[in-house]
Amino acid sequence: MTETVFMTAQEVADCLGIAYKVIQKLNREMEKEGYLTISGKINRVYFNERLYGGNMVHGSLQG
Repeated sequence: MTETVFMTAQEVADCLGIAYKVIQKLNREMEKEGYLTISGKINRVYFNERLYGGNMVHGSLQG
């Protein structure tokens, strides 16, 4: 399966179990930085940076 730029609420839920609240919080952060956001979706790179402090590639942390 090809990985897309944005994570869906279901993908976040699979990682955390509390998808929408996490997406809303991260989208608010991005909006404060001047980015446009999409309700119910989050940029995968931003999500990985905020959650893991780096990029997750194929299930492993890449620094």
